[in-house]
Amino acid sequence: PPPPPPPPMEQPIIEEIPDEVKIEEKIDVNFDVDVKETTVIKEVVISEAPVVEKADQIFDVVETQPNPPGGMSGWNAYLSKNLKYPTQARRMGIEGTVIVVFVINTDGSIQDVEVLRGIGGGCDEEAVKVVQEAPKWEPGKQRGRPVRTRMRLPIRFKLS
Repeated sequence: PPPPPPPPMEQPIIEEIPDEVKIEEKIDVNFDVDVKETTVIKEVVISEAPVVEKADQIFDVVETQPNPPGGMSGWNAYLSKNLKYPTQARRMGIEGTVIVVFVINTDGSIQDVEVLRGIGGGCDEEAVKVVQEAPKWEPGKQRGRPVRTRMRLPIRFKLS
């Protein structure tokens, strides 16, 4: 049987008590600091520190994202033309999305291609191969200068 319901709680009674304590407005402040009118404070000049950017630094977020040749529609056309569905995955009926991580260098070349999330059946290897053989991208830009950028792209495998 279910446990019995908890006993009803008594609500506390709220009483309003008027403020009767008055605060004195007069406060005496005495600083033991001897400041003369002739005291001169020197101006501190702070020059901006030069911004040092490491050449090998890889950005995850940049002001201008890298673009494949022809934009994303060009990228999709490249994938549909060059991506071969692995026969093992086709036989086993494997479908899904492989997420690939890679670095786009300042010259637009692609390196360090890795699978972030795979589906197996040879699809992971095919996705890595297609990204490695991709044409050069337009590099990502930070403050108007091309920088190395890490990209994460999904590549979808779907049986027709």
